[in-house]
Amino acid sequence: MRQSQQGLYLRSIKLLRESVPSFDMYPFHLSAIRNLEELEFHPKVTYLVGENGMGKSTLLEAMAIGLGFNPEGGTINFNFSTEATHSELHAHLRLVRSVNKPRDGFFFRAESYYNVATNIDQMDREGGRSPRIIDSYGGKSLHQQSHGESFFATFLNRFSGNGIYMMDEPEAALSPFRQMAMLSRIHELVQRRSQFIIATHSPILMAYPDSVIYNLSSEGIERMTLEETDHFILMKQFINNREKMLHELFLEENEE
Repeated sequence: MRQSQQGLYLRSIKLLRESVPSFDMYPFHLSAIRNLEELEFHPKVTYLVGENGMGKSTLLEAMAIGLGFNPEGGTINFNFSTEATHSELHAHLRLVRSVNKPRDGFFFRAESYYNVATNIDQMDREGGRSPRIIDSYGGKSLHQQSHGESFFATFLNRFSGNGIYMMDEPEAALSPFRQMAMLSRIHELVQRRSQFIIATHSPILMAYPDSVIYNLSSEGIERMTLEETDHFILMKQFINNREKMLHELFLEENEE
């Protein structure tokens, strides 16, 4: 994959197969991990897609830990831990970095974002900082906003550019309109020399044109276009043939 190096911070990852304790144990038994040799990243946006349980979040988490992020999310400076549930995959990955050094970075995890928001409030209460940490997130406690509002406040205010941003299912609390706004924000940040690696189920978020999509499946990892993904195909079929698909779904349910 020949790509411009401008704005590229993480070039690729390699699985250190000789150090893997066993390919029969989690997470190495997952097909996407078992078959992983080297994965190259787009200098702007890389997507990890696929069905639940294929290892998208596990792989993204391992890369984030390798870059120095907290397993539960946040910036490099976040060191809180509510429960150590991350795998040991990060210890068996080699991250190949560019000579470019990011000035900013964030690991966003929808499932543990509540913990990040709680930690920000706690640090501001205890630290007596000026400006407060929350000021870089828009100034309003993330707990005093809806999930969607707090997510977007982070994307809009905390992501400043010249950075690497790892995102795990950022669409979780975003409406379709907000997902399109997120695409616009990604474009703004890409123009400020930012790199994104995103695990997602959203065909809207996958639509950024200057990107690469990797599909994780039981067959391994395959590069594909947006139109080739199951997410896009199923959504298109449902929208164009809603009544027929609903009839088939309900018929299958009755037969069971």
